[in-house]
Amino acid sequence: MARFTPEQLLNDLVDVPELLIVQDLDGVCMQLVKDPLTRQIDRSYVEAVALLAECFVVLTNGEHEGRRGVNRLVEQALGDVSRPARDGLYLPGLAAGGVQLQDRYGQLSHPGVTSNEMAYLAKAPERMEDLFLQRLPEFLPECEEQQLREVAHAAVLDTQVSPTINLNGVFSLVPDDVDRQRALQDMLQQVMDQLLSEAAVEGLDQSFFLHVAPNLGRDADGHERLKPAEPGDVGSTDIQFMLTGSLKEAGLLVLLNRRIAARWGKAPLGDDFHVRNAPRNHADLLDLVKTTIPAEQIPMLVGVGDTVTSTAASDGSGWLRGGSDRGFLRLLQEIGAWSGQGSRVVLVDSSHGEVDRPNLADGRYAGVTDPDDPLKLDVVMPEGPRAYVSWFKELARRRPLAQGPV
Repeated sequence: MARFTPEQLLNDLVDVPELLIVQDLDGVCMQLVKDPLTRQIDRSYVEAVALLAECFVVLTNGEHEGRRGVNRLVEQALGDVSRPARDGLYLPGLAAGGVQLQDRYGQLSHPGVTSNEMAYLAKAPERMEDLFLQRLPEFLPECEEQQLREVAHAAVLDTQVSPTINLNGVFSLVPDDVDRQRALQDMLQQVMDQLLSEAAVEGLDQSFFLHVAPNLGRDADGHERLKPAEPGDVGSTDIQFMLTGSLKEAGLLVLLNRRIAARWGKAPLGDDFHVRNAPRNHADLLDLVKTTIPAEQIPMLVGVGDTVTSTAASDGSGWLRGGSDRGFLRLLQEIGAWSGQGSRVVLVDSSHGEVDRPNLADGRYAGVTDPDDPLKLDVVMPEGPRAYVSWFKELARRRPLAQGPV
């Protein structure tokens, strides 16, 4: 279904004067791993990002800062904790789905987030661990109490603005046991729903939502659907407790607004536009672009992700489409088509890491897309993150127009 080879895309982008690459991180430029603390990022990739300067931004559900943040990976890759801030080598863009903004010098902000919300998020990881540990014994009766405590502690990702429970470590204790994996997914949903209910009691009923990764799109109430485990595909592995408005689609508009402001001297959506005051649905976001941003000011857009899903509905009514990158990739594609500036959607195969994902190697893309999918994949990289990083470095090397000060 892909229209271009990676080499064709490379040749197309080398001389594009107005280019903006919007890229996810985990599974794209680094392998997916069961323990995020063991992630590694390539030094030469970090340096290539700096060469592309204003032509590159990240858009991720991970976070920039904290012990689990990508900034720590950048510092480790360079072997220097001071050089990234001094030389502008941090990865610029939006994290935590769009609420955490960073420039390449590591200057960080959380536009639109209140102190009460930050206070609740600060205590959420400990509460998550308590609730998860209470439920875990019934699903892992073979485990001793100390092991359960260790498993629960490792499962909770204590990030600053998007604390998460990750099931990869738990799933490794029940490999190939699809029934138990599905039961654990349902239990995780219940735990995180309780956290939402407790936030509402504190007057924060409109402040948070649950992001399921990967997911099968949204149900009629707007909640993201779990992707049940299947043989060869564990389905949903994470649920993130996220701030309302933390949508990659809205983040795409924030990044586009900032790029246009830097290039043309005026932010068409306003200087104070952020994901929390942006529209919350796809159609309204696209309409905002069409009615507010001059088409000629939009650069050529390249979206890069790894998490796109499509599964046939059990009742035969159609397809359940989701994935944390689907929304922003589709919106990016539609903006490029409307503006006339063009766009490219790149999908990287993230099944090469430690997490079971559908494989793109056979060219069928089962579980990823479908014949009626409105999201069209321009380029696929079935060899995974290593191949993408190699391609990315070559693009940075060959784009003299993009090279700014490092």
